[in-house]
Parts: sequence; C-alpha cells; structure tokens
Amino acid sequence: MNFSPWELVLAVIGALFVGVSKTGIGGLGVLASALFALLMPAKKSAGFVLPLLIFGDVVAAASYGRHATWAHIRRMFPWTAGGIVLGWLTMGQINDRQAKLLIGGLVLGLTALQVARRRMGAANAAPGVWFAPVVGVLAGFTTLVANAAGAIMAIYLLALRLPKLEFVGTAAVFFLAVNLFKVPFMVNLGLLTTESFTFTLWLAPAVFAGTLGGRWLLPRLNQRTFENVTLALGALAGVKLLWG
Repeated sequence: MNFSPWELVLAVIGALFVGVSKTGIGGLGVLASALFALLMPAKKSAGFVLPLLIFGDVVAAASYGRHATWAHIRRMFPWTAGGIVLGWLTMGQINDRQAKLLIGGLVLGLTALQVARRRMGAANAAPGVWFAPVVGVLAGFTTLVANAAGAIMAIYLLALRLPKLEFVGTAAVFFLAVNLFKVPFMVNLGLLTTESFTFTLWLAPAVFAGTLGGRWLLPRLNQRTFENVTLALGALAGVKLLWG
C-alpha cells in the first residue's frame, strides 16, 4: 500500500471512526467505509476495512456483549448470511458506481421508512414479520459489497426500540459473527490479501482509540439524541454513496 501522507491521515481518521462506530454511534461505520472508498476502489476498500471492523467488533463485544439480545441475533443472522452469499455471487456483475447507487438508495429508503414510522406513531409498534428477512438479506448483501450494513442494521434495531446498551451490545455480537462469516468470501474474491491485512494491523491502535472514545460518548447521549444522530448519519451516508 503506497499512501501519501494526507491519505495516511485519512486512513487513521477512518480507523478512528470504525472504533467509535462499534462502541458509540453506529452510523459512523458507513462514513468510515466511505472514507476508505476515497482512498481506493470501493470493492477493494471493502476487503481492506474488514480486519479493522473485526478488531472493533471484538472490543465492542467484550465491552457490551452482555447486553446483547440473542433472540434478535438468531432471527437476523440466517437471512444476513443468505444476503452475504447473494452479494458474493453478484459482486463480479456490478461495478463500483453501481454498488454505491444501490446501497445508497437502500440506506436512504430504510431511513425514510423509520422516520415515517415515528411520525405516524408506529415506531413503538413491533415491525411486521417481513421486516427481519428483508432487512437481513439487504444487510448481508450490503456488508459484502461495501461494508455498509451498519446503517441498515441501525434502522432495524431502532425499529425495535432497543435501549442504547442493548442496541450497541446486540449490534456488536451480531457484526462480529457476520464479519467473521465474510472472511472466506472476501479471500475468495481476492479483496482480503496478506498485504492489505498487514497494513490494517498498523491501523489497529487507531481503532482501539476510537472504541475508547465511543465508550466515553455513549453514556453522555440520551436515547432520543442517540436515535436522531444514528438516523442522520445513516441518511448522510446514503447521500454520500449516491452522489459521492
């Protein structure tokens, strides 16, 4: 990896965002992926970021795993695994721009859905039986293509009205399992290599620093602010993917 000094700075910032997203504000994860996509082709960045995500997941699961709601994880994981396989099968059929347009549209659509539910007073109602399968497949596909499933999973967990700690704990355990499941598919596609893994090891301390920052930030956000910030970052990420 031959990065210029300013690109190295951006990489460190992206790694910090990865850490914060795992223990604080999940929406920052998509912004981190978008940042790395500025440094390299979007598909290549998906494999490059994966070890950073796994490292952040390990720290987050160790910190908040006891708050995870396992029923939601069991309900979502099979559908997400199916979406990962679908993304793996179709990865070679779409270019970087098409992937960004698709994912950006999905993120904005699901964000708009949650905002509409809140305005209509439906946010406190349980989502329909279709919700977990649809969101699970979309999350699996988008996490394989561009590591953009954080915003989609956030919409799902917000719809369930989980308190902050349960939200972060459930997301941490879920994404640790999902990202480990993705590894052989990324290796098969040639997106996760020895060279990229070696370089990401140098960014691991920045991820760890970000997780500490997220742990400091989370208790200082009230539930409504947490939800609003998560939705806003999801919308921003969707716009970035559409017009980036």
